[in-house]
Amino acid sequence: MIEPNIDPKLLKPYDPKETEDRIYKLWEDSGYFNPDVCLEKGIINSDAEAFTLIMPPTNANGSLHAGHGLVMTIEDLIVRYKRMRGFKTLWLPGLDHAGFETQVVYERKLEKEGRTRFDIERNQLYQEILDFTLLNSSNIKGQVRKMGASCDWSREKFTLDDSIVKTVYQTFKKLYDDDLVYRGNRIVSWCSKHQTSFSDLEIKDEERIEPYYYLKYGPFTISTSRPETKFGDKYVVMHPKDERYAEYIDGQKIDLEWINGPITATIIKDENIDMEFGTGVMTITPWHDNVDFEIAERRGLEKEQIIDENGKLLPIAGEFAGQHIKKARGLIIEKLQNKGLVEKVEENYKHVVRTCYKCGTILEPQIKNQWFIKMKPLAEKALEVINQNRIEYIPDHYKKITVHWLENIMDWNISRQIVWGIPIPAKICNDCGHGMVDLDNTILKCKKCNGSVRVDQDTFDTWFSSGQWPFATLGYPDSNDFKTFYPTDIMETAGEIIFFWVSRMIMLGLYITGEIPFKKVYLHGLVLDAKGQKMSKSKGNVIDPLTLTEKYGTDAFRIGMIVGNTPGTSLSLSEDKIRAYKNYANKLWNITRFILSSTENVIYNENFNKYIEKENVLISERSEFISSITKEMDDYKFYIVGEKIYHYTWSRFADVIIEESKEIFLNGTPEEKESRAQFLIDTLSKILKILHPFMPFVTEELWSIIPVDNKKLLMVEKWPKAEKPEVLS
Repeated sequence: MIEPNIDPKLLKPYDPKETEDRIYKLWEDSGYFNPDVCLEKGIINSDAEAFTLIMPPTNANGSLHAGHGLVMTIEDLIVRYKRMRGFKTLWLPGLDHAGFETQVVYERKLEKEGRTRFDIERNQLYQEILDFTLLNSSNIKGQVRKMGASCDWSREKFTLDDSIVKTVYQTFKKLYDDDLVYRGNRIVSWCSKHQTSFSDLEIKDEERIEPYYYLKYGPFTISTSRPETKFGDKYVVMHPKDERYAEYIDGQKIDLEWINGPITATIIKDENIDMEFGTGVMTITPWHDNVDFEIAERRGLEKEQIIDENGKLLPIAGEFAGQHIKKARGLIIEKLQNKGLVEKVEENYKHVVRTCYKCGTILEPQIKNQWFIKMKPLAEKALEVINQNRIEYIPDHYKKITVHWLENIMDWNISRQIVWGIPIPAKICNDCGHGMVDLDNTILKCKKCNGSVRVDQDTFDTWFSSGQWPFATLGYPDSNDFKTFYPTDIMETAGEIIFFWVSRMIMLGLYITGEIPFKKVYLHGLVLDAKGQKMSKSKGNVIDPLTLTEKYGTDAFRIGMIVGNTPGTSLSLSEDKIRAYKNYANKLWNITRFILSSTENVIYNENFNKYIEKENVLISERSEFISSITKEMDDYKFYIVGEKIYHYTWSRFADVIIEESKEIFLNGTPEEKESRAQFLIDTLSKILKILHPFMPFVTEELWSIIPVDNKKLLMVEKWPKAEKPEVLS
């Protein structure tokens, strides 16, 4: 038992700047972020159940933004709670090289320097981006610490670590051996600015209003918004049941006048044509349209490239060759009009175009020889476990969204034409284009035609490596960490990457380990500005979380990000809200000062059993409160708990119980004073424990001050239990 003394710190207002770095160093030096240390020091039992959360690897190309601040807050809250509940808790941190994203950031830097990546030797560019990434990594890790993240830094991983790359390569080889990965000429979405292809998930669909052209194609009228693709059109396609075109026969040849003179076209009857769209007849450009490509593949039709990888027309365009398609479009229409081949122009045609999500360039479908993963077999296994409810989604509507996507999944293009990333370990035949996985660099001749081979210059889509994150970081298959901490318990991340990352982790985790990678998925929404608008640099409304933590303290930022933040919904972040929670931290400080100053002559006994009736009633109320919020914490309803503890502390404990206590301390009997003093100190200790996952810095500081026996750091104290009825008798 300890007799309280007023710590000099309490005589001054709470100062987060003076406290937070000191407290974090105390935590880190303790070693308690590491579950093995907690076991060695007796903080947890040898039979403690494991709890694992793998941190989504932060892009190592900039600074933390508000979304990262939310991630760190929610995940640290979960981890601190589980640690206090006695679990063998691992929160494994990591950073992502972020492939294309990082290269784009670096290219912007090069532009400011008057350089371009296309003028820099490949190895030199890689080294420059590596140096840039490592510098940013150091800054980001410092910022993660500023957020109070109690992750196990001794287990930190980077997506370019040798162990991660080795796992990625082994997965690629297994997919290849199992005939689930192939190299083929297929339509990809190509960005002419960045000179790389994307998967379908990295495309931004934008609604645009443009002219729509109705063109005379022999006896037919075709319609298009892209006349620049039409130079090579020599197949005209219609539905076999369309009575308007019953006189035409599949395979029939017709002669007609076209953009650059007379051509011979072939009639194709195909049941996949929509008779209701446009005129019900269309020409196809297999090299530059997905639908057209599939028709050509099924029918064995020729495919001819019209537009090059820089967005310029090829020699097939005749006089327009070498012109960029933006410039050429109007000139092509003008020529068609002069030839009497434009029937009409619809000026305000509203349609969706596919653009690069980074630069806004309209993506050009191109046939490229690249690596693809056959996704349907992987998706089937994922659908099986999801439909069996072996993975819980929070909120649960994301389950339906995931199932729909998996049921309609397409093959995944994993080749990227960039320098920065994990190189694809393969050889390509110079003669037949056949691709061969070559982990050991031993293939010298094509296994298909015996031709000469070259090293594949492409890198993996970064989502391919990060899709293996849960098992790769834990040292699959033989490490103790993998055996102890896999499957992980929860994956917390943004709802907007449910397809990019979460679904791919499920598929690849099941494929490689035979186990689900996590038991729960907790998905948060976007962090918006105070007006509910998405943050962007162009709007000038980006909120830097570290600016807010500097002004109001990390605790205020953290609880401000939690209260009112329902999973899966977007959160409007206002400075006023964070400022209000700074006042809450100050209130907690003042509550502690009052209680300790009012109980200076009381020796606190946490097993005190002489409470009088008033305190028994309050303890019963407190017990119900602890019981309810513990259940809500277990149900991941942190937004409710944060609000409840706020109101209990301020409205109930401070405004009612403490105010009532002033009269008791002034005029009460010795028994009443003793009972109330013991209750106040005991309740304060429980409030600090409950608040710790939400506001770790101020609670740890106050915990070091209050008079409690056998204190450990608050971060490893036990979560308070609801008192049993016999204690209250």
